[in-house]
Amino acid sequence: MVVGILKEIKVAENRVCMTPAGVEVMRKHGHDVLVEALAGVGSGFSDSAYTEAGAEIVATPQEIYSRSDMVMHVKEPQPSEYPLIRKGQVVFTYFHFAASEELTRAMIDSGAVCIAYETIVGTDGSLPLLTPMSEVAGRMAAQEAAKYAERTQGGRGILLGGVPGVPPATVMVIGGGIVGTHAAQMACGLGAKVYILDTSLERLRYLAEVMPKNCFPIMSSPAMIRELAQEADVVIGAVLLHGAKAPKLVTREMLKTMKTGAVLVDVAIDQGGCFETSRPTTHSEPTFEVDGVVHYCVANMPGAVPLTSTVALTNATLPYAVKIANNGWRAAAREQHGIMEGLNVVLGKVTYAGVAEAFGLELTPGEVLLQQ
Repeated sequence: MVVGILKEIKVAENRVCMTPAGVEVMRKHGHDVLVEALAGVGSGFSDSAYTEAGAEIVATPQEIYSRSDMVMHVKEPQPSEYPLIRKGQVVFTYFHFAASEELTRAMIDSGAVCIAYETIVGTDGSLPLLTPMSEVAGRMAAQEAAKYAERTQGGRGILLGGVPGVPPATVMVIGGGIVGTHAAQMACGLGAKVYILDTSLERLRYLAEVMPKNCFPIMSSPAMIRELAQEADVVIGAVLLHGAKAPKLVTREMLKTMKTGAVLVDVAIDQGGCFETSRPTTHSEPTFEVDGVVHYCVANMPGAVPLTSTVALTNATLPYAVKIANNGWRAAAREQHGIMEGLNVVLGKVTYAGVAEAFGLELTPGEVLLQQ
């Protein structure tokens, strides 16, 4: 199979979907790898590093799309790429379809086989290709919150950990999954007083056992979120509904009760955001203010630390990319249920329930298309 590695063109996105080491593995499996020129530079990987690993450097995305059986990205295809995608071509990347009807309809019209990193499921029920970026984004959420809590960045001018004689900041983390746990760990490490909310009592018991003493796991409810929003200096939204839009857990009305200069970090913005007032931002313009509350809603947070993120991402995605390339997408999906779950839009049909529900589209079970 010919596998194409594309340069990211989303604003301030410096990651690349495969390292030179990953290219070497693909080549050992007998696959040709095309890498768009300068695709890895933002992550610290030169074109020469890719050629030494056995890749062919290609000048344009048009050539990548025209020659490749499977193309790989980090972020979803951008509008300029829509006309380049061919019917039956495998596109393997983070899609987050439920957050964009335009993207969904464009991929339906393309007839491509869209396999989404974020909905592939591991044998233990985990989301193995979402996990590494969730770990990065969670840790970054606390880091960015600390930055934008500074007065010079529009915040209250509060140090998350305080100092002797001065109380620390209060941080509310909504969601006790991978993102929330890593965000809470970082905020605790900085010395903040951290509340982490989740709706699973089993998860809260686990967090109570493993988290530091300055972290307080609490059952999530609208009433609890309203109450803690008034106390919080920072709120981190870390709620994920598998393949569907994120719920709006902090409302516009709640902002009026919050401290002026409080910081909201919406890690769920890729899935539509879990704050009512959220809208996607970029690394070049990361924040905006509503009712005196600073909103940080960068949709590709890990793109700010591309070396870490690219290596972590390749570690997770490479085994799946190899399997799809070795066997073809149909056989790979038949043999591995987790890859079947990754099928979102296939040959003009929506095959993932969360995407169909988001836009009122007809759902076609992926199994049906495997027989064609």
